[in-house]
Amino acid sequence: MNAEDLRRLEEVGSEVRFLAGKVLIERGQPGTGLYVVIEGRLLVEAPERTREFGQGAVVGERALLSAEGTRTARVRAVTDVVLLAVDRAEIDRLCGEDAAFAARLAQST
Repeated sequence: MNAEDLRRLEEVGSEVRFLAGKVLIERGQPGTGLYVVIEGRLLVEAPERTREFGQGAVVGERALLSAEGTRTARVRAVTDVVLLAVDRAEIDRLCGEDAAFAARLAQST
């Protein structure tokens, strides 16, 4: 994702805060939106591997771009976090308006 993509997400998203240890996404649940990390660290626990992400990372996008629409990983806050939350309807709209945006979002995983 580029700076323009992030600006577009900021326009339609809202800032949320969670304490360390909070589970944000559970594997197998329906995808309802995505998060962009503003501050803090998230742990993504997927079947293929576990990874930690920080500022600028996008999580939760896979479920929004897949035919199944379900979460493929568990995500929890490693530290207190500040995130940009963007709901599925806004992501669907942005992807529908700009196929290149959708491609960049898919590559952000």
